[in-house]
Amino acid sequence: MGANHMPRISAYIIAFNEADKIEAALRSVGWADEIVVADSFSADATVEIARRYTERVIQVPFEGFGKLRNAVLKELTGDWIFSLDADERCTQAAADEIRRVVSDPQARDAYLMPRRNYVFGRWIRHSGYFPDYRQPQLFRRGRLRYTEDAVHETYVLDGSLGLLREPIAQLPFRDLAQMLHKMQRYSSLGVHRLELRGVKPSMWSALLHGWASFLRHYVLKLGVLDGWAGFVIALANFEGTFYRYAKHLEQQRKLVREPPLPHSFRDKSPLS
Repeated sequence: MGANHMPRISAYIIAFNEADKIEAALRSVGWADEIVVADSFSADATVEIARRYTERVIQVPFEGFGKLRNAVLKELTGDWIFSLDADERCTQAAADEIRRVVSDPQARDAYLMPRRNYVFGRWIRHSGYFPDYRQPQLFRRGRLRYTEDAVHETYVLDGSLGLLREPIAQLPFRDLAQMLHKMQRYSSLGVHRLELRGVKPSMWSALLHGWASFLRHYVLKLGVLDGWAGFVIALANFEGTFYRYAKHLEQQRKLVREPPLPHSFRDKSPLS
């Protein structure tokens, strides 16, 4: 790479029915050299809104987040890749730091970024929601790929890893209804991971893991200091974990949705 060459940055956003969030996300990455939106056949105005900001709107069938992200990586042309979800916002300070880093000849190959989450009218300081690193969000093209987990995918990095200082913002839930919807969706997607780990399902296991998740977020990660928002976050983690294990049990036992009816509910038949 020549001394005067400014590395190109590709920003990508994955989306599905994000008409209420994606415009702000796209505005926040307007500084990128290339913007690609990977939509999974949204039924709302997501695609229409995205095309106001970029011509690179592609359709990728959803078969889990890991496969989706790997498919998008093949479409990007920049020297560096910046990953942003539709519910995230890149601040000006974060964008400035990204440009400084990619211009540094001594830059590492990938960077984790801190995130500040806004939940129930406040910026969360605890609850496991800050610094809230996930997989690297800035990395050299060709140096990182994702595991193909359906949800909570991880990554495989060929190179060195660093940390950026400037947080981006995340607005994970529009309201309580969306929080519950996401919890239900992720708990269903997470069943496959339990199967791969060979977890033996039971309702006691579901309950114990749920309580452990609640205590981890509310006590160990100091969610109690985030007020009611911290309590609701911990409760949602209890529910998501409990239902993930309970759905695993339901699937393993192949519970019948339409049971055979007994002759009478007052008799002593084995079907009662």
